[in-house]
Amino acid sequence: MAVSFEEFKFNRQILNAIADAGYTKATPIQEKAIPPILNGQDVMGIAQTGTGKTAAYVLPILMKLKYAQGDHARALIISPTRELAMQIEENIKTFAANTDLRVVVLYGGLGPKTQIEQINKGVDIIVATPGRFMDIYLAGHIATKTLQVLVLDEADKMMDMGFMPQVNRILEVVPVKRQNLLFSATMSDKIHELSNNFLEFPTVIEVTPQATPAQTVNQHLYYVPNVKTKINLLKKLLDKEDDIKKLMIFCKTRVAAEDVYKFLLRKFGEKEVKVLHANKGQNTRINAINAFKNDEVKILVATDVASRGIDVSDVSHVINFDVPVVIEDYVHRIGRTGRAYQSGEAITFCSPSEEYYLRKIEKLIRQQVPVVEIPGDVFIEATPYEEKQDQAKEIDMQKRRDDPDFKGAFHEKKTLNQRKKFDAAKAKTNHDPKQGRRGAARSNRKKR
Repeated sequence: MAVSFEEFKFNRQILNAIADAGYTKATPIQEKAIPPILNGQDVMGIAQTGTGKTAAYVLPILMKLKYAQGDHARALIISPTRELAMQIEENIKTFAANTDLRVVVLYGGLGPKTQIEQINKGVDIIVATPGRFMDIYLAGHIATKTLQVLVLDEADKMMDMGFMPQVNRILEVVPVKRQNLLFSATMSDKIHELSNNFLEFPTVIEVTPQATPAQTVNQHLYYVPNVKTKINLLKKLLDKEDDIKKLMIFCKTRVAAEDVYKFLLRKFGEKEVKVLHANKGQNTRINAINAFKNDEVKILVATDVASRGIDVSDVSHVINFDVPVVIEDYVHRIGRTGRAYQSGEAITFCSPSEEYYLRKIEKLIRQQVPVVEIPGDVFIEATPYEEKQDQAKEIDMQKRRDDPDFKGAFHEKKTLNQRKKFDAAKAKTNHDPKQGRRGAARSNRKKR
């Protein structure tokens, strides 16, 4: 039985804001995390996206801070991406609507001048990406001595993105006496190590088994031989667009995302589709997310920069155009749908060179993704020579990763070619009179 927010020790301003936002019952992560956070304990939360994790730490922080006080921040929330940082800021503004608490969000991609001006006006909560926080701190615009709470959100993603040096520097400049909250979707060895360094006797909360996809997501898998056939299959699935209310398509590279976007642009036009990847400017990315959130466009094509923390309601379908190389990202990608107990569909296209990662994903989520046959009316393209070579190289690399002694087909080919060249050179030497005389002279010298 879900617990009502009225049962927590929140003041009336926060309870009214929760009610105004349309929430009545706490999710499992909120139910388990809010009491110890309110109690001042360090907390480690293992929860996938879409479980209400942001509110699980934002609400008790707002309750602890209560009202605006002084000029310097008392809570710092570190997030791996600007999109997630903006999402957290939005949550804070929603739940702090009836208070005078001040929040500033700091991220790269645009000049820091406006962000510094906002800090100088006075701030209670800072939400920041690690790099931008350190830049503004080192420039002397952030005082950390007043910080009471430090949150690391999506800690596993921060590790994947190489942010740990900045995170460690942040830990060096914040007060030793503080409350620490760490949230992660997976519990890897690295996260365990970080938690040991960062948390003091933490309360560990795990609401679902690690890296388990939401129960409300139906997963499907298509084995597809090449990129062109993936496009043909995508076209076929989109022809049944009545089933699709809102769709996110994930690609593993910016180039692939751009190619899929251009294909969809020709099919649907700019009013139906947007693209989101790191090569796009900050304003373009914000506009793409907002257009998708506000139902102005139906399809968002994205790289994994967008797979975490973007809380968009009513995403009915997710298509993994590529299998993610960082296998944990599979859980985050498909977690864009089936949010807040709604059902959703997650479809994955898998080429021969991606099967290696798919097997690892199935091991991670402890289940097999059901395989679906490609519909008979989808044209199966022949795999071009270059793509076939790239796939073979990738498969060799995967085998070498699992077995360092594995030489691979390419190695054998190379060795054979080298042997042929050597034999040809030797034959040439034997038939070249000059080479022959030199060889004989050398031989005679040795005999002497």
